[in-house]
Formats: sequence, structure tokens, C-alpha cells
Amino acid sequence: MAPPYAASPYVLSLSLLLLSVPAVFLLAPRLIPPRTLPAIPDADETEDLALFRRAVLLSAAPSKTGPASASSFFGAAHRQRKQKVAFLFLTNSDLVFAPLWEKFFAGHHDLLNVYVHTDPAAALLLPPTPSFRGRVIRGKATARASATLISAARRLLATALLDDPANHFFALLSQSCVPLRPFPSLYRTLAADNAGPRGRHRSFIEILDAEPTLHDRYYARGDDVMLPEVPYESFRVGSQFFVLTRRHAVMVVRDRRLWNKFKLPCLVKRKFSCYPEEHYFPTLLDMQDPAGCTKFTLTRVNWTDSFDGHPHTYQPEEVSAELIRELRKSNGTYSHMFARKFAPGCLAPLMEIADSVILRD
Repeated sequence: MAPPYAASPYVLSLSLLLLSVPAVFLLAPRLIPPRTLPAIPDADETEDLALFRRAVLLSAAPSKTGPASASSFFGAAHRQRKQKVAFLFLTNSDLVFAPLWEKFFAGHHDLLNVYVHTDPAAALLLPPTPSFRGRVIRGKATARASATLISAARRLLATALLDDPANHFFALLSQSCVPLRPFPSLYRTLAADNAGPRGRHRSFIEILDAEPTLHDRYYARGDDVMLPEVPYESFRVGSQFFVLTRRHAVMVVRDRRLWNKFKLPCLVKRKFSCYPEEHYFPTLLDMQDPAGCTKFTLTRVNWTDSFDGHPHTYQPEEVSAELIRELRKSNGTYSHMFARKFAPGCLAPLMEIADSVILRD
């Protein structure tokens, strides 16, 4: 017979179980990594890096494209030396506004190039219009709350850098963007803005440092994950859509240091604070060349009644000459040149006022 003071095996097991429960709660966060959103596939990253290296190496070679001046814009003798605008369309749906863009591009094809990145998972009907025909680059899958949108934009930039050394301005747009002014107005604006260091052209990119959601967005990948490369005081937010100069486009595709942080997937529990594409570009450019950026965008977006992270979507009944004139207004030095977000049904009413309003100053 066991002594009265000896504990039974059942009591010992229960005691050990009760003691281990607190330890599990203390150690589990360290032993089990938090769940994250999907990361960028290694194969995509490797292929992109090869593309970016080629773009950087080509851009380092001496350019035969001479400096442009706004006064020589309409001079035929100077056109072979003109710096071009590369229009970069980032889309996951049909380019329904292609007919409007075609009117915008008409007569200026020697001063622009068009590039389209589409999600390969989407079956898109690309328009058979001249400017977009054959301009679709090899795209990869994109997803919201993912750095894949940054990758797509960098892929467009690298492709445009490689395609034509005359590409000097790089305008990132979406399938829901429309022009607000004629092409000559855009070109004059880009060429005239030379207030950057040593009289260089500046990039038109929104850069903000005091947004209410900045704290939650900074920690979307986890505590202290962005350190030391991106301290909190250097973290910025801005519009996903911009116009970069060639030197800034090269700066973006050359970057590895900040990209190694921004490509990290966000935590699942913080996915509603994860908008990498709104942070990577303004943070990188503000850290490396703040004086070379206007800190405002040329693309107008209406956030007054945003829903689920999406801005106001204009419907056909809202389209009018008064709306276009209102969207042009800006608090910056220059008026807005583009606007989003327009529903597909807006094409018909926009085409009705294209010649009389949109393409006329």
C-alpha cells in the first residue's frame, strides 16, 4: 500500500498540465510565427531582378537624347531630340477608355510611348486601337494588400527604360483613369517644371507624412520589421499614381535596400492597414531625393465617400463639362492632368465632351 503522502500519477499529470498552460501562452508567439499574407513567389522576384539589372545598365550608358525645352515643343526640327512621355497602364480589367486616350494621343505619337501591364489571371479584351496594339508587357499576378502592385509598377518602369532611351517622363495610370487636359498641356507642364536640384525636372508624386493611419500602416508587417532601413519618421504615404522623371525611374528599379523591407508580406490580422504601393514610392524618393519631387500628384482622386479603401467612382450621370473643370483644380502649382475613378459606362458621355472640353484648354 502506497504511503498516504505519495501523489498519484494522475495528480502529477494534472499538475504538470496546469503548469504548462501559462508557459504555452508565453512561448507560443515566439515559437509559432504570426500568419502573413502570401509573399511574392521567388521565381517572379528572380525574373524581375534580371529585368531591373538590364534596365539600370542600359540607363547608365550615355544617352543620345538631348535636353528638351518647353519653347521648342512644337518645332519639327527638334522633335528627334525631344524627351518622351511613357504612359504606364496598370490594369486588371478591360481598357474601356482606350478610345478617349486615343484621341488624347492623336498627333503626338513621336512624343510618347504606351505600355500596359495586365494580370495574366484576368481574361481581358484589350482595345485594337493603334496606341495600345502590341504594347502589353509580360505581366504577373497582382493582389490587393500585396507588394505585387509595387512589382508591377517597377516592371512597367523597367520595360519603358529598356524600350526607348528617349522616355524621360513615366506616368503611371490605371484602367479607370481619364485625361483632363490635352496632351500639349501635360507636356508643357512636365517640361516647364525644372525647380529640382541643378535645374532638373521634378517628379510629380504625392508625399505625405502626417496621415492619421500612418502608424497602423507602418506596423502592418509587424513590430520593428521595417528597421533599420525605414525608421518611422521616414515612412511616407502618397497616391499610387504618379509621373516620375527618368532618373527617379532608374532609382526605383535600382533599389534593393528598401525593397527588401516593403516586399515583406503584411500580417493577416493587419491586412486592412496594408497598402504597400501607397508607401514604397513616396518613402524611397523622399529619403533619396526630396528636393527632386513636387510632393503632389497630377492625378485627381475623390476620397469624400470612399468605401473599403476605394475612392468615389464617377457614374455616367455625373459626367459633365463642369465636372471636368472642377477636377482640374488643384492646391498645387499645376492643375490636375488626370482623374480617377470612372465607371466603364462613363465612356460615352466622356467622348461627347472630349473635343469641346477635355482636349481643349
